[in-house]
Parts: sequence; C-alpha cells; structure tokens
Amino acid sequence: MARATSFKALALLPAFALAGLTIGCGSGGNGSGGTGPSAGAPAAQEIPAEAKDAKLAAMVPAGIAADGKIVVGQDQSYAPNEFVDNGKVVGFDVDLGNAIAQKLGLTAEFQNAAFSGIIAGVGSGQYELAMSSFTINAERLQTVDMVSYYSAGTSLAVPKGNPDKISLDDLCGKNIAVQQGTVQVDDLTKRSDDCVKAGKPAITMQQFQAQTDVNLQVQTKRSQGMLADSPVIDYAVKQTGGNVEVVGQPYDSAPYGIALKKGQGTYAQAIQGAVQAIIDDGTYAKILAKWGLNTAGAVQKAELNPAVS
Repeated sequence: MARATSFKALALLPAFALAGLTIGCGSGGNGSGGTGPSAGAPAAQEIPAEAKDAKLAAMVPAGIAADGKIVVGQDQSYAPNEFVDNGKVVGFDVDLGNAIAQKLGLTAEFQNAAFSGIIAGVGSGQYELAMSSFTINAERLQTVDMVSYYSAGTSLAVPKGNPDKISLDDLCGKNIAVQQGTVQVDDLTKRSDDCVKAGKPAITMQQFQAQTDVNLQVQTKRSQGMLADSPVIDYAVKQTGGNVEVVGQPYDSAPYGIALKKGQGTYAQAIQGAVQAIIDDGTYAKILAKWGLNTAGAVQKAELNPAVS
C-alpha cells in the first residue's frame, strides 16, 4: 500500500530494535541515496503551463485565492514524487501541483515538513493542501477531504544481488528499513507478529524520518532490505545504478490523494476539477512520463473522497 501516516507507529517503537534511527528533516536529500545533489533529477523536461479555467478558479475560497498562491505541505525526501535537487524542489507531485495551481489561476508554494505532521498542518490551516504521496484510507478520510490522482503499491528492495536471499515471504529475523509514519511500518509490524506466532525471530524494523536515509541504508548494506512505495523503489534502483534491486512484485496497491481541510465550500471540487482537466488535456500523461512512473498506476478519473476498504 502506498505512503500514509501510521497513527500506531510511535506506540510500536519499543517492540523493535530501531537501529540507526535519525531525526533528519530530509530537505537536502535527492531521494536516491546518492551523494551528489543532482543525482535524483531526470534530464530537464518542461511541462507546458496550464491555462486558467475561470469556472474552476471561481470555486476557490477568497481566503485562499487572495494572495495568489496555494501553500502546499510535503515531505521532500521521496523521489521521484517530491525531493530537492540542486536546491530546488522537483518531482511528480511538484509538477502536478504546479499544474493544478495554474489551472486555478494561482501559483503553488511548496513547504517542506516532516511527513507525519503534514495532515495535522492541513487541519490547522498551515497548509492549503497537502500533496506528498498520501494514501487515501478510511482513517484519513475522517479528518480531511482527499482527491485521488495516482495508484501505487509497496515494493521490497535489497542490495544488489540480494546477498541474504530474502523475499516478501521470508522477512523473519531480517533487518528491514522503512520511513517513519508510513503504512510500511504497519505492514512490517503485522509481518513480524506473524513471525513470532510461527515461532520465528521477529523482524528488526529500522525506521528513518527521511526516505533518503532508508535508501542509503540498503545501498550501503546496513539494512538487508527496505519497503517503500513502488515508484520510490523503482526510482531508487535507477538512481543507484543498480546497487539496489527489486524483489518480487508490488502489492497492496491503493490511490494517492491530495489532502484538503474539510468544510471549505467548493474548494475540494475545484481541486478535483483541476486534476481532471489536467488528465483530460494530456498534461498528466506527460508528467508521468517525465518521472518514469508506471502508467498502470495512472487514473482516468479524479475522485473526491472515493470509497476505500
């Protein structure tokens, strides 16, 4: 399942050996685990600017539109979706966020934050939307509105050659790295519980605040594997020159959603309409292609608060 805040994560920390836990903000990483500041970005490719849709723009509340911008909260350590390259925030979510703002006659201002605190920032009004690879799930829909825009699963990656010969069905007793506050934490917790019930060693879950640190753990073989969203794993493989490889297929696919504070009139409908317009005019497909995202995850219809299991 794709990236999502895990409200159980903090309570579960004592159950695992969290070796190498960091508190870095992730703002300076490129998401690839590489050391060069420009290691994460593809060759320059301009995405055509979107024309303003007056009807959609009129649906944006005056309090948001007055300053001419939409303040977007995101954790910029998650290449290729959102990350920093040569001092500039780039990525799939960034290009799509810019296009959405343009469609509404505004500009997007992206602000970096710890992933686990972004949804709260939306609720408090600190951010006017959040676009940071958030999974749409029933728990989240209780607190924010969400507009779907892509579907991703979870993948397992290991050091080149898979020296420990691990698989998704055999993680018991292994050291596995994940980003704090994601559904991968819950996934590993359940897998570890199953290991213990079967009389096998628990999984040692190594949690890091930034995905860049998770990638580096595996690339340097300090972790035997990592779980993350499938686009992030695929990108890490490319950007590490094959020093990291995928094991098995993505699983538990679920939609990403743009998070919005509830009770803002027609604002959520304006965002939904903007995403749909970008899909319909072909810009969405160009953005997917630019960042190498699998078209199998592309959506044809942007939905507001879709039904989820």
